Amino acid sequence: MDIEIFRDYCLGLPGVTEDTPFDEDTLCFRVGGKIFAITDITSFESINLKCNPEKAVELRELYTGILPGYHMNKKHWNTVSCDGSISQKLILELTDHSYDLVLKSLPKKTQAEIIK
Repeated sequence: MDIEIFRDYCLGLPGVTEDTPFDEDTLCFRVGGKIFAITDITSFESINLKCNPEKAVELRELYTGILPGYHMNKKHWNTVSCDGSISQKLILELTDHSYDLVLKSLPKKTQAEIIK
């Protein structure tokens, strides 16, 4: 997977926006103004994705390419390697999981506006 495939996938989800709030290399994807994915535009070595705490631990035990979230709350975020050790299918499934967690945390009115 490359950054363009990942970017196109994220931007294809309802209500998603992108920005670079931290620096010009750190790309964030948001839904309802809240971040659900963070990656480095230049290297695209990994992606930080939000995750259910129990599932996060399980994934870290199953895959060496999934680690506690770098510079994030380690209980709720995983860093997923893009070096080929994690399949594109699983990366996109985890992206959907992250998106869904953030979307469900938004007020019902905001959710309804996003999912029309």
